[in-house]
Amino acid sequence: MAEVRANKKVVLKDFITGFPKESDMEIVTTDTVRLKVPEGSKAVLLKNMYLSCDPYTLWRMRKHDEPPSVPGSVITGFGVGKVVDSSHPDFKVGDFVWGMTGWEEYSLITETEMLFKIRYTDVPLSYYTGLLGMAGFTAYIGFHEISSPKKGEYVFVSAASGAVGQLVGQLAKLMGCYVVGSAGSDEKVNLLKNKFGFDEAFNYKKEPDLSAALKRLFPEGIDIYFENVGGPMLDAVLINMRTHGRIAGCGMISQYNLEKPEGVHNSLYLVTKRIRMEGFLFSDFFHKYHQFEEIIGEYIKDGKITYVEDKAEGLENAPAALLGLFGGRNVGKQLVVISHE
Repeated sequence: MAEVRANKKVVLKDFITGFPKESDMEIVTTDTVRLKVPEGSKAVLLKNMYLSCDPYTLWRMRKHDEPPSVPGSVITGFGVGKVVDSSHPDFKVGDFVWGMTGWEEYSLITETEMLFKIRYTDVPLSYYTGLLGMAGFTAYIGFHEISSPKKGEYVFVSAASGAVGQLVGQLAKLMGCYVVGSAGSDEKVNLLKNKFGFDEAFNYKKEPDLSAALKRLFPEGIDIYFENVGGPMLDAVLINMRTHGRIAGCGMISQYNLEKPEGVHNSLYLVTKRIRMEGFLFSDFFHKYHQFEEIIGEYIKDGKITYVEDKAEGLENAPAALLGLFGGRNVGKQLVVISHE
């Protein structure tokens, strides 16, 4: 008989409407797991180590046509784990992996299409929740594939101190671009300028006129806008874009918890300035992941990239850590530590 272990988990109590609350989620400590994959399957059993907190996780908890999570089920998202048992030829016991998993101590993964074996174990494994995982890959694809950057261009990144934004800014600087970021506190602004090497940064909460702030920092206009927030910031950017500018639509965190999303009032500039705005999902580019991993891995080894993580210890703190994203409480990549081994 296979060993049976307790399996603490975070479950969705009810579909989230409006602004999320910790009470929408529940910590369950009574479940158990059998440490053996089912006979005849190609499943992988993981001991989860790190969980990634992403705005995307919240979307999976809202009611829509085919919600990934339903009330009573374990919340799912990206994470890092160690293979405890496997009948899949690509994953062996002892391998470290990252990909889609459950917010629980152990997860049985039967759909392995979004599971990746970790090749670089000489960097912190937690990096695969962010820098070398979904967030980093999103930054790389959005900047290099969607934005079509050129040396010397003017780049603006919103939510720039977050998991995606901090890497976008550094990639732009490595290309020789002028880079400005916005963030929601003076601490984060200092981080952007003094740790991540942004040319300038501003606290959007202290700017009564966002368009004027962008005009001050981009007197010649913006070539590339890496869009993470939407709402009034997008409107202000459209006024300040240069002709033939590009906008990479990565996320719109200011809109996720609104029952009625805000409209965009300056969309005419898309026409008059011939601006290309394109949304994207990193999953459309999985075929480029190993290319990304090698490039960023070399940047890390050479000291060309720096990264900041905000770690919450313990699965029981996962709900608060997730909600902290929407209040700007995190500094850097927010993740949850379940187990260091």
